[in-house]
Amino acid sequence: MTTLHIIQDTPPLFELETAIAVAREAIRKAGEKGADLVVFPETWLGGYPAWVFGMAGWDSEEARHWFGKLVESSLVLNSSHADALRQAAKEANVTVVMGINERARVSSAILFNSLVTIGPNGDILNVHRKLLPTHTERIVWTPGDGAGLCAVNTPAGRIGGLVCWEHWHPLARHALHAVDEQIHVAVWPDMPSSHQIASRSYAFEGRCFVVSAATYMPAERVPLSLRDAFILGLGGEDGLRGGSGVIGPDGEYRIGPVFGGDTVEATIDLADTIRFKHDLDVTGHYDRRDVFQLSVNRQREIGGPA
Repeated sequence: MTTLHIIQDTPPLFELETAIAVAREAIRKAGEKGADLVVFPETWLGGYPAWVFGMAGWDSEEARHWFGKLVESSLVLNSSHADALRQAAKEANVTVVMGINERARVSSAILFNSLVTIGPNGDILNVHRKLLPTHTERIVWTPGDGAGLCAVNTPAGRIGGLVCWEHWHPLARHALHAVDEQIHVAVWPDMPSSHQIASRSYAFEGRCFVVSAATYMPAERVPLSLRDAFILGLGGEDGLRGGSGVIGPDGEYRIGPVFGGDTVEATIDLADTIRFKHDLDVTGHYDRRDVFQLSVNRQREIGGPA
């Protein structure tokens, strides 16, 4: 059996030191409660830049200001901040999967929307960078590559993941189904019905557990000078409301969706990922490799963990 925790509640925007401290405390508490896996939502570290949708005009001084703040609060993976997260996972003896704004180098403004997996020994096991930022997200994030389209073995299970609207990319889904995910981490900023549908469909299609993680950040926590643009980008007045949950290989919720800032806790039986492939296995007896073939370039394009 695997016990997992989803951390929904977020630290203040643009405050990297505070965010690292909050993450370390959440990891410590999860370890004390017996968690094997701790999951944080999309860009939990650094914050989701919803404001970019309302600041897409040319030569915007305000947009440049907030972009600079975002870059400064983003994580470089060969830094002391990253080392602190790795140490927290090691001390708690848990696997951590966290959505981050990843800064390619401390001297650069290159940002990725990344999903980093840290093992219970403190090693970085995988870094998946969102293949293609959506809509005006492309103003702040650089497209990723296929290096992170893999599943890694951990004591919690065999884990892979995708970011947000990548879940509507059929080839990305199949690339991960083909590497035998047991636990798929699906990270989102919010959890409308469309995101729930995508998460449930992925679980059913891949016959795996889906940990669907969404952020809780009410609008009043957003800096006042940024709040209107942030709300405009989200299309609602409430901010980010959480909505995380765990979905089984049958596509049904085991727990959730849980709205609000509470940590979501669940225990799952990984043997179900085999049992449910009895009638549907899209890379096994339900595959037609004589008809369809998929090639994946898993080379790392810009420096960072491979």
